[in-house]
Amino acid sequence: MKSALVDRFLRYVKIDTQSDDSVKDKFPSTEKQLTLSNLLVDELKELGLTDVSIDKYGYVMATVPSNIGKKVPVIGFLAHVDTAPDMCGKDVKPRIIKNYDGGDIQLNPDVSISVAEFPEISAYKGQTLIVTDGTTLLGADDKAGIAEIMTAVEFMMTNPDFKHGDIRIGFTVDEEVGRGVDHFDVKKFNADFAYTLDGGPIGELEYENFNAAGAKITVQGRNIHPGYAKDKMKNAITIGMEFDAKMPQWSRPEKTEKYEGFFHLTKFEGTVEKATLQYIIRDHDEEKFKIRKELITQVGEYFDLKYGNGTIDLELTDQYYNMREKIEPVFHIIETAEKAMKAVEVVPKIKPIRGGTDGARLSFMGLPCPNIFAGGENFHGKHEYIPVESMAKAVEVILKIVEMYSE
Repeated sequence: MKSALVDRFLRYVKIDTQSDDSVKDKFPSTEKQLTLSNLLVDELKELGLTDVSIDKYGYVMATVPSNIGKKVPVIGFLAHVDTAPDMCGKDVKPRIIKNYDGGDIQLNPDVSISVAEFPEISAYKGQTLIVTDGTTLLGADDKAGIAEIMTAVEFMMTNPDFKHGDIRIGFTVDEEVGRGVDHFDVKKFNADFAYTLDGGPIGELEYENFNAAGAKITVQGRNIHPGYAKDKMKNAITIGMEFDAKMPQWSRPEKTEKYEGFFHLTKFEGTVEKATLQYIIRDHDEEKFKIRKELITQVGEYFDLKYGNGTIDLELTDQYYNMREKIEPVFHIIETAEKAMKAVEVVPKIKPIRGGTDGARLSFMGLPCPNIFAGGENFHGKHEYIPVESMAKAVEVILKIVEMYSE
């Protein structure tokens, strides 16, 4: 099973599925995501699943049909095909390191994963790691989740003695740009509850996530020949820099942890005439989330007063909300996942997600959907890696959850 799991993962990561956060007028944002989606349709059909489909939006759904004669909950498992826009996802060249020695890993002459910078990697000494070549991300977020689900599916379809109810499988697109379930048909998916395999290191079990918003600030400057600019020029670049300096310096991702929220400047482009800043705004606490949105609005109003009406245009959009309130009424799905982890000798790490998953929005759409580890570290960058042993344990957790609900 481990060999098939690795083969799947290596095959999937070599397909470029990077989504594009600048594309707003089509879904999915990139056609190339559908290459993997259609491959998964073929593989699901080959494995013998029923109700295999891909809709016009690129959502893949399928059913592992029940092989028991009693009614048990219909469980869903989901992962997303796209990789993050933050780092190139093309021409991924994964490398397998067997029996990792616990030291620094040289990815290429210029890039390494050092224990000094990434001390958590030393915990995987003796394991098999899959790393990048230092020029792209790896894509374990979330192709590890896909490979784990597909491997669990193959086990269920080829081992009739393993008893289970109907299991629904779903693969989404555009999760990394915050639109992963914009068109997802929860009624068609028809599960009582589900789990996303989209978490980080082994043991993660998450049912709390950030409340999230996005802010786009457009700064309208005034370009005048620099020789004649005194008291006339408004440099949109420097105004944008000043805007960011007014945001709380202690409330950035690199300064926060656990339940602490933040403002994160993700993009800054501009000329003297016009500049744009894009922020993501995050907080687990609903009231603090509202305060953060009010603050960035007030900063925009201040700059409009300082530099003249029309200098600042602010677009503020809510993206998703903390799923905790939707999970607590069906908390057995967390308790069962925790027991399943312990049963396969994984130590559960119940913690808030410092991010979001498709499951957060699905929970508000009527499908309670907490998040389970996929096993990777350093997602979205060239230092990304994943231990094969963690991936294998994720498969075991899936199967144990299914088994527990079928008893």
